Amino acid sequence: MIARDDERIRKYLTPYRYPESVLHGSGVEGAFDEKAVDIPFVFWHNGKFHMLYTGFDGTGYQSALAVSEDLLHWTHKGIILKRHMDSGRWDRVGGSATWMIKESDRLEDLPRLKKVDGKYWLVYHSYPSTGYESGPAEIGMAWTEDEELLDWHFPDKPDFSWRDGAEWEAGGLYKACIIRHEDTWYMFYNAKDSKERWTEQTGVATSRDLRHWTRHPGNPVLRVNRESWDKWFVSDPYIVRDGDLWLNFYFGYGKLYEDGHTHAQEGLALSRDLVLWEKVEEPIIRYGEPGSIDSGHAHKASILYYQGTLYHFYCGTCPWREGLPTNVSGEYRGICLATSRPL
Repeated sequence: MIARDDERIRKYLTPYRYPESVLHGSGVEGAFDEKAVDIPFVFWHNGKFHMLYTGFDGTGYQSALAVSEDLLHWTHKGIILKRHMDSGRWDRVGGSATWMIKESDRLEDLPRLKKVDGKYWLVYHSYPSTGYESGPAEIGMAWTEDEELLDWHFPDKPDFSWRDGAEWEAGGLYKACIIRHEDTWYMFYNAKDSKERWTEQTGVATSRDLRHWTRHPGNPVLRVNRESWDKWFVSDPYIVRDGDLWLNFYFGYGKLYEDGHTHAQEGLALSRDLVLWEKVEEPIIRYGEPGSIDSGHAHKASILYYQGTLYHFYCGTCPWREGLPTNVSGEYRGICLATSRPL
């Protein structure tokens, strides 16, 4: 375990929190983001910052893009992954798009999209039933040739399924991120087991063509620690490289805190080979102070280094109160930001 004050990780810390969410749901009845927004993925494309994100309307997930000039003020661009309930498709309920293939996985490089076989690619997961994350989800790869990134083509069947996996992933799959190293694609994903009080952990699979995936025999490569703050979840990987060091910004969940609640919080793990990982012993972004927009959970990272500042986007939650724009089961859920320097 790595101490939180270890010099090796100081450059990856983002202690300055923006006091408001940078993106929130619309609250409009019937809109794809009526209840909440979730799971940011921020990148640069065609002269603007873009955010891929998930909306929840009470029926299921759908995914969209927003754009920004300054990383603080975001404008909705369009829904790119919609619901098709009457289609009979495996992803008819909609889905959560979590990652797009990037040109570079280096931390210091501005994340730009990479074409593979002349196409841009995204990865998403879809649940089989309506409701909040209802049923065991599976993963698909979608592609587009549209430079506006609005017209996507989706697979007729999942590209990666819990049905082929081990017991630790028998309850379904969640967020995936994909990187390239030494001519091989690595897909990191978190999954849950099928127990009523389930455990989420992170595994990796490799591919040469982005379609056929082979699980690592040592999965899960990032495991929960029953004696620590991430005793139940090690989830939502965001993998980048700094020199010869790989970083996984993930979230952990499980410890009961003094306020009587269990909070999801952002963690960090380091690796030299993408298989053996060493965790920082404490969260690098903790849940917020009472009354703050992330007093419930601070989780699901998207990392970007820009003009000397590290931007750490994440999903923040807090108990709903009058004046907040969305409410899902008594909770507000929006996209938040922490930085390495004051903005």
